[in-house]
Parts: sequence; C-alpha cells; structure tokens
Amino acid sequence: MTLLEELLLVVAGLAAGAINAVAGGGTFFAFGALTLVGLPPITANATSSIAQFPGYAASALAYRRELGPLWRRLVPLVVVSVAGGLIGAFVLLALDNDQFGALVPWLLVAATALFAFGPRLTRAMLARDLALPRPLGWAVQFVVAIYGGFFGGGMGIMMLASLGLTEGSEDFHHLNAMKTLLSVVTAAVTLVVFSSGGAVSWREGVVMLAAVAAGGWGGVAIARRVPQPVVRSFVIAVGLLLTAYYAVG
Repeated sequence: MTLLEELLLVVAGLAAGAINAVAGGGTFFAFGALTLVGLPPITANATSSIAQFPGYAASALAYRRELGPLWRRLVPLVVVSVAGGLIGAFVLLALDNDQFGALVPWLLVAATALFAFGPRLTRAMLARDLALPRPLGWAVQFVVAIYGGFFGGGMGIMMLASLGLTEGSEDFHHLNAMKTLLSVVTAAVTLVVFSSGGAVSWREGVVMLAAVAAGGWGGVAIARRVPQPVVRSFVIAVGLLLTAYYAVG
C-alpha cells in the first residue's frame, strides 16, 4: 500500500466507526475505500466485515443489561442467525469477483434504500398493536442473516424492521439490543468463514480495523453534537455516489 492508500483506509475506517455509532451505514465507507485501494469486490466485502466486527461486539457489550432478560427469546434467533450467516458467507465465496461485482450496484442501491426508509418502516411496525407469530420472525431473521453473511450493508436496519414486526410494541432499546447481538453473531460467523476461506486481505484489514475502533469511540461525541438527520443524509449521499460509481465502472 502507498501512504495515500493507507490514509484513505484510515479516514474511511474512522468514518465507518463513527457512522455506525451514530446512525449505522459504515459498510458504505469501509467497502468503498477497500475497493478504491485495489481489492477485488469479494475480498473487499470480506475484509470490510472483519474490520467492523469489533465495533459490533463493543455495542453488544454495552447492551448487556438490556439483553439479560431477553435470552430465552434470543436463543432461536441466534440459532437461525448462525445458519443464515453460514449460508450467505458460503454463497459469497462460491462466486467469482466478476459475478459479485455485477451484483454490487444492486446491493448498494438496496442497502441505501433500506437505510433511507428503514427507520420509518421500523416506527410503523412498532406502532402495530398485533405482532406476527414469533416462528415467522425466526424465518425472517434467517433470511436477513443470509443477506448479512453475503453482503451486510443495511443488515441492521432489516433486523430492526423484522424484530419490530415480530415483537410488536416492544421497547426500542430492547429491539436495538437484540439487533446488535444478532449482528455480532452473524458477523462472527462470516469472520470464521471468510478467514478460513482466504478471502480476507489482512494488511488492509488491520489498518481499517484500528481506525474503525477509534471512530466508534469518537462517534459517541459526534452523536451528542451532530443531529442524526444530518448524518443520515450524508450516509445516503455516499451510498448513492458509490452505487453510481460501481454501476458505471
């Protein structure tokens, strides 16, 4: 890597960590930067997942008080998340870079749309008086975990929406805690699969991992000062720009 490429990864990692702490959407920054420094799409996707894992884990640890009373409901969701994450990760590794590269613009535009409209959808689902049966929620979580193992952008928003529909009027912080733990489980599965499959570029990954961790720590301060709609608008703009870039490229 050149010094300029290392600087790009550091800046993107800081942004990804901070954005994930504030509003989510760090995948746009991490994946985009890793492809810009020359990594093939599959390697960039796998390395991005690895780099963001410590941030997910730290968030889950911070939610340990909320998660304590929910463990009985979480067990089946964890099981289907492991299964779905494995399927998604193995499907990714079964593709070649040209095949995955052709899917990237569509994945990015879908993730951007989820990021833009997901909170509104989640609020609408939380306002429902009648929740769907939990077994259906397990099936939905299985599908979301497959997506998360395959790509990951917008996975948290999808989980919040599906949990909101299944759990009805559950407190948002409990839903977010559940989403965070299930994201950790899915990311941990992909970490094992991608690492053992040789899909991770550790040189770039280590640089970004450290930057993501620092950005996640500083993101708390950003959350207190910058209105979340401003942050979300910035992330959506980045998502649209990346979609256009990969569509043309």
